[in-house]
Amino acid sequence: MKVQIDSERCQGHGRCYDLAPDLFGEDDEGYGNVAGDGIVPADKERTARLAVSNCPERAIEIL
Repeated sequence: MKVQIDSERCQGHGRCYDLAPDLFGEDDEGYGNVAGDGIVPADKERTARLAVSNCPERAIEIL
């Protein structure tokens, strides 16, 4: 599993990095970004799906 954030949709609510700080971070303006290469370890897949489902703009995609 791999995740990515659509930067045009992200409004900087921060739910992704609040719920899954190992997978997401924030840039200098508070918008979400993917940590590392976006590959989600098997033990973090549930957390990644939680972040995806809690994004109000649906800016996070699972690939």
